[in-house]
Amino acid sequence: MEQQSLVRWTCVNGCVDEDGSREHMALSPREQCPGHESEAKVTWTKGLCLSPGQDSQSGGHIGPVGKPAPGDQIMWASWWFWPLVAICIADQFRDQAVQIMQDTPAIDGHNDLPWQLLKSFNNQLLDTRANLSSLAHTHTNIPKLKAGFVGGQFWSAYTPCDTQNKDAVKRTLEQIDVVHRMCQLYPETFVCVTNSTGIRQAFQEGKVASLVGVEGGHSIDSSLAVLRALYHLGMRYLTLTHSCNTPWADNWLVDTGTDTAQSQGLSSFGQRQTGSLVMVNFYNDYVSCKAEANLSQVADHLDHIKAVAGAGAVGFGGDFDGVSRLPSGLEDVSKYPDLVAELLRRKWTEAEVRGVLADNLLRVFEEVEQVSNHTQAPGEEVIPLTQLEPSCRTQYGYSKSSGKHLQPGALLASLVPLLLCQGLL
Repeated sequence: MEQQSLVRWTCVNGCVDEDGSREHMALSPREQCPGHESEAKVTWTKGLCLSPGQDSQSGGHIGPVGKPAPGDQIMWASWWFWPLVAICIADQFRDQAVQIMQDTPAIDGHNDLPWQLLKSFNNQLLDTRANLSSLAHTHTNIPKLKAGFVGGQFWSAYTPCDTQNKDAVKRTLEQIDVVHRMCQLYPETFVCVTNSTGIRQAFQEGKVASLVGVEGGHSIDSSLAVLRALYHLGMRYLTLTHSCNTPWADNWLVDTGTDTAQSQGLSSFGQRQTGSLVMVNFYNDYVSCKAEANLSQVADHLDHIKAVAGAGAVGFGGDFDGVSRLPSGLEDVSKYPDLVAELLRRKWTEAEVRGVLADNLLRVFEEVEQVSNHTQAPGEEVIPLTQLEPSCRTQYGYSKSSGKHLQPGALLASLVPLLLCQGLL
């Protein structure tokens, strides 16, 4: 009778002795197993479990329900076998996620690192504590961005609602300036861009394409001139409201009953948008309506949007460094590969995954660029002075005989072309 022997199986990130007596979890396949640095009886593989005589090139495998394929020798059923199989399968999805993200890095639609730089360092980027390569206690720094394969980032130029009718425009300009200085101080990592071509070029150079999004319509002080100026400074989106009404749009708290409607929502423009994205926010309270949430629940939201609007409508808008609570498994920007692995586990196709990472946003961005009209005469409408709060405000240009004044709804309608980069420039 042929002598039977114990079969050794090893999985990525796991080492086991031939007799199954112990295992070692390592940080990477390149790390050797303690006590076996120079021995041949323990090997590594990526995404496969191997039996003796097999290697990753020869197609080591496990059969259905995790059993060895016919012909493989086996005499054991150790307690650690199934956990290692689970590790093997899980790492297979993450390895696939990393492979995809090396070609198609993530574009995140919302990150509040500039706000953290203001709060902690008064925007003094030369402060040694503000070094973005070693910045602590934030969801975002350069090593985390690289680990998360983030290749495009809309940095939020955010100023709180209590600046409305005061110094909101000044504060917004300062936050845009911080983004520009990040690109200047760390040119090996960040490159400031304003269009889809710039994003693709940054991908090729292995840098983080850095764009500006302004968070809250109060930042333009109800002025189309300010809106145009911000566009020229690199702003490529403006959210209509934050947590306060503007003279031309009601904020989300109106829907909860905790704030009073002033404009009765939006004009008809709000019903005419097409080809847009849902950039999913990761704040626990939005994900689970509780203080705790997890990565799987975020994936549930992505699944829902895919089911309702299609995979082409899904994007990431994590709100890292802008929220106080994040899901378990998505604690910072380095965790994006884990979220992508979860989507792959849920049978999202590679094309769908590339879409949510970057291709969906690039498609919409390019569509906007194709229809933008920079030769159109700029809009010169102004909002009535009576619709503005008088505090800290002069009245130059306003008079009883002054020209056309728009009602709030009309002003909002006039904003949409520039919001979509289509005109007023």
